[in-house]
Amino acid sequence: MLVTFAKRCFLVLLGPFIFLFVAFIPALCGKRPGFRGWFWRTVSRSCSWLLWFLNVDVDISDEAREALRTDENSVIAVNHRSHLDGFSMLHVIPNEKWVTFGAKKELCEAALLKRGFDGAGLLKIDRSKGRDALSSLTEAVETMPKRRSPILFVEGTRATKPGLPPFKAGAVLIAQKTGRAVRPFVISHSDKLLPRGKFFPFKGTIHIDVLDQMFFDADEETTVCVARLRTAMAAAYDAQTGETTDLSL
Repeated sequence: MLVTFAKRCFLVLLGPFIFLFVAFIPALCGKRPGFRGWFWRTVSRSCSWLLWFLNVDVDISDEAREALRTDENSVIAVNHRSHLDGFSMLHVIPNEKWVTFGAKKELCEAALLKRGFDGAGLLKIDRSKGRDALSSLTEAVETMPKRRSPILFVEGTRATKPGLPPFKAGAVLIAQKTGRAVRPFVISHSDKLLPRGKFFPFKGTIHIDVLDQMFFDADEETTVCVARLRTAMAAAYDAQTGETTDLSL
């Protein structure tokens, strides 16, 4: 308990400086060659430090790490259980794999974060624009090197009930339009460690499954593809948690 308390006190003191560095360094150096690769590796290390300070471990198999290390030409589709999800993902993604996040336009345009997020190459998602927003995301993904993958939360927001709620079609549609595969990422137990309304997480372990790439032809019915993706991810999630996803929703 004393060690945990000391860690969290140190995090309260050090955390704001880490946040300011990560948020503002893209505004200063974002146009330098090779910056984004360096930046995301730095963010990954920062996430690892944060989880260590919080006494949160992440369980992932060696096979899953290797799949990520060699992953190319994919859209990463991940479920969303708590605010720990992004940190745990970046903690386990190897340096060889480049990623970027899709984030709500409101977050990307926040006064303190806008220049940093632009420099880091985050993808803006403007939900009010529907098809136009999808088109802009698709164009951005088409220009990415195969080594880099966008990370998209397929539920659209944090889940609040057992099992995986219905998925948004965005990740599948982008994969269909760009010819990329979908790489499913399944996170479990993060909501048990950090429930809604709690500031500091409980000590414990988050589990991550990385499934095989899934391929969806451009002429396949998108709703069928989304259902197939959800079925695969739900099987992994339910096996880890003991919950039952209602696939009829």
